[in-house]
Amino acid sequence: MSGARPVVRLLAAGAAARLGYAALTRAKPGGAGTWTRTNHRGEPVTLLEGPAVTLGAAAAAAAVPGLGARQRAALALAGLAAGAVGCYDDLAGSQDRHGFRGHLGALARGEITTGTIKIAGIGAAGLAASALLAGRGARTGRAGLAVPLGLAADAVINTGLIAGGANLLNLFDLRPGRAIKVSLLAGAALAASGPAAAAAAVTPVGAAIALLPEDLGEQAMLGDCGANALGAMLGVAAAAALPRPARITVLAVVAGLTAASEKVSFTKVIERTPALRWLDMLGRRPPAAAGPPPDADQGGRQPRATAGAAQL
Repeated sequence: MSGARPVVRLLAAGAAARLGYAALTRAKPGGAGTWTRTNHRGEPVTLLEGPAVTLGAAAAAAAVPGLGARQRAALALAGLAAGAVGCYDDLAGSQDRHGFRGHLGALARGEITTGTIKIAGIGAAGLAASALLAGRGARTGRAGLAVPLGLAADAVINTGLIAGGANLLNLFDLRPGRAIKVSLLAGAALAASGPAAAAAAVTPVGAAIALLPEDLGEQAMLGDCGANALGAMLGVAAAAALPRPARITVLAVVAGLTAASEKVSFTKVIERTPALRWLDMLGRRPPAAAGPPPDADQGGRQPRATAGAAQL
């Protein structure tokens, strides 16, 4: 693989995201009010950053060489599908149900919430993208059931990485720039593991970097659309490039953080930890004198749960 290709993919994703954002902010499909939210400063922010990042990253993933056709398709599919159901939740969701427990409890009573649709949609996206990646790392057995068992194990692991990544990154979209910073750190960690992971991770990272100024400047926010798409694509990058033991480790970390978020506020942990607080505030405007509650999102709304998996 050419050393220049990851850079080309990074730049292509960034350019596509910037072009998409410019086009969307001019067109304002459905009207400006559809996409505008008011943050804790009383200032308007737009949700159009999310669709721009999603479309830019998916377009670059599908179109720019540097990966196999199935890997490019898996990246684009996961990003578009997770972004689409996230966008639906951004625009149509309510605050009446919180987290997996709340949405699945409502489903048991015959009520289908936007969060339930998002849970199903992200899970289906993870499974479909995993199917496109099927076979990598599975053929380590020599006979008998080793190959089909390996394929089944990879399907579970990869689906968990993609769906879990989509949800986990969304949990960090509570302050300007935070989810993008987390995606950059995750992308850098993947890139350090080898050129294959770097080639897959640079498209979501490139799109995220391109819209970071607007996010930090509190002009726009990722919303569920952008955060779900970036997290799903980073999950695909891990699934496509890491060996099985590393993927199991990453999945355990994702699951552990998601479970912890049900009991612990990420925002409070960040604010109590000097290094994390410094990184979280890097590039941001100083907080308002009367800021939002610790777990309110960038639009000043309370998240769909106290801190965690609740973003679903």
